[in-house]
Amino acid sequence: MESSVVETLALTLGAGWASGINLYATILMLGLASTLGYAALPPDLAVLGDPMVLAAAGFMYFIEFFADKTPGVDTGWDGLHTFIRIPAGAMLAAGAVSGIDVSMAGELAAGLVGGGLAAGTHLTKAGSRVLINTSPEPVTNWTASFMEDIAVFGGLWAALNHPWAFLVLLLVFLLIIAWALPRLWRAIKTLFRKISAMFGGGDKTSPPSGSTQDSGDRSREDVLSGLYNNAKDKPD
Repeated sequence: MESSVVETLALTLGAGWASGINLYATILMLGLASTLGYAALPPDLAVLGDPMVLAAAGFMYFIEFFADKTPGVDTGWDGLHTFIRIPAGAMLAAGAVSGIDVSMAGELAAGLVGGGLAAGTHLTKAGSRVLINTSPEPVTNWTASFMEDIAVFGGLWAALNHPWAFLVLLLVFLLIIAWALPRLWRAIKTLFRKISAMFGGGDKTSPPSGSTQDSGDRSREDVLSGLYNNAKDKPD
């Protein structure tokens, strides 16, 4: 496989993968790499080096840096960005293949793959944050957020400089996601069932379902039994 194809593939997959974790860090990293001459981005991604784009990405990354480390706020932020990270990841992945001669179908395929990767990483991040937020202390949120930022910057650096190594690591990461997502989903469902039971369990002092009906049946039986005994004991 030609080196240019491998480099484009790594950038395509890397852009989609990183966007699902931290979109603004992804844009900032790629834009700065292009502006500083550290990497030559494909034509459709050259706009990331525009000062206006860099300023907007830097501002949003500043906000996310703190929102992502605040328990509770991070989950709300992730929920909002479900509608931002995934389509943006698809757009960045589609733009990454403009460096090689591909058809419109190729760009669409790249967008679909990039969007799928962004969805996978976003759901893994959001799901893990829901579980982390069951602990009131903020240290785990800070640790998770810093590790995610390091993963984005380090992963994109590897995609730009060591594409083969990045592709191997990405494959391992995808296997981990495939293993973790079903377990995260089950854990989240269990958590919400417990919360629902905690706030909607009802009055424990109220009689169990069906007890009123059973009491009524026993009362009728007692009345009928009494009438029968009275009739039997009554002299002719």
